[in-house]
Amino acid sequence: MLYYLGIISVIGLFLYYTLPTFDLSSRSNGYNSTYPLTAPVVANHLYTYRIGIIADLDTDSLLPNEKNTWYSLFKKGYLTYDTKSQNIIVSWDKTGPITLKNNYALKGRGMELSELVVYDGKLLTFDDRTGLVFEIAGSNIIPWVLLMDGNGKNSKGFKTEWAAVKDEKLYLGSMGKEWTTATGKFENYNPMWVKVVTKEGAVSHLNWVEEYKNIRKVIGIEWPGYMIHESGLWSDLHQKWFFLPRRCSKERYDEVADERRGCSVLINADAAVKVVRIVKIPNEHITRGFSSFKFLPNTNDEVIVALRTEELEGKTRTFITSFTIHGQVLLEDLLIADNKYEGFEFI
Repeated sequence: MLYYLGIISVIGLFLYYTLPTFDLSSRSNGYNSTYPLTAPVVANHLYTYRIGIIADLDTDSLLPNEKNTWYSLFKKGYLTYDTKSQNIIVSWDKTGPITLKNNYALKGRGMELSELVVYDGKLLTFDDRTGLVFEIAGSNIIPWVLLMDGNGKNSKGFKTEWAAVKDEKLYLGSMGKEWTTATGKFENYNPMWVKVVTKEGAVSHLNWVEEYKNIRKVIGIEWPGYMIHESGLWSDLHQKWFFLPRRCSKERYDEVADERRGCSVLINADAAVKVVRIVKIPNEHITRGFSSFKFLPNTNDEVIVALRTEELEGKTRTFITSFTIHGQVLLEDLLIADNKYEGFEFI
């Protein structure tokens, strides 16, 4: 008996010291908080991160040579940050963007992807036409959750424009303004709801009408004026919401005039969105507005990297820029492409 106990003890010790161990420090209740997904390359005071951007090609997302197939472009590259000088260098993969495609659409439109976010160890993106949430895995795009407009009891897909991780949940917002006609006539409050998604895919719906109104009031905007959001984040370090609105106007919405109403303010708010403050970000181009941003890792949520997009007279362009939360510009607008990229993430 002692002989067999000895053998079992030896086997147990062997397995303990030889089997691979798993670091659970990034997990809480099964949630994977790894961020970014790829560890940065560090050389002295230089940090190089893997980055990705996702395109919203609007009606051009329909592939002409493949029946009932829609696509988007996923462009990857590198961002290097000098912690001493705060200089930033951006480069893109020479192989060009990855084509992501599938057969999901609503009323003939699909794959109009609006944001990128790392959540629970996965890279997610959002179709602002169908309401689908996708996981990007290599060159594959896998449906995960379907979001419906407004309070969730609608046949129309939710137009996700921004995504934030807070308390291990995914907060998803839309434009944050009243849904109107092309000339600004009120129709509904559906874009002023926020979705909360758990890692299991359970969805709840929050009425954020008053929160969005509080945000735009900080720069004196009241209905029929408007503020359009395409980017928002929650900072655990600051315990605040941060928003970079794309459009701001004290005038009634007008589809044509909107192209020249670019906004350039950083808004922060407490968790309840009661105390709201702004920081002005220098911008000489009223046709450009923010479409996505992330905090640069390892900067204590003090440095932001953002995309600015331009839609003017049927043509689009995307720029990348960087600045501190206090408004100091670190990287002037740098042209990326003539396509409209609406999602940015450290991947």
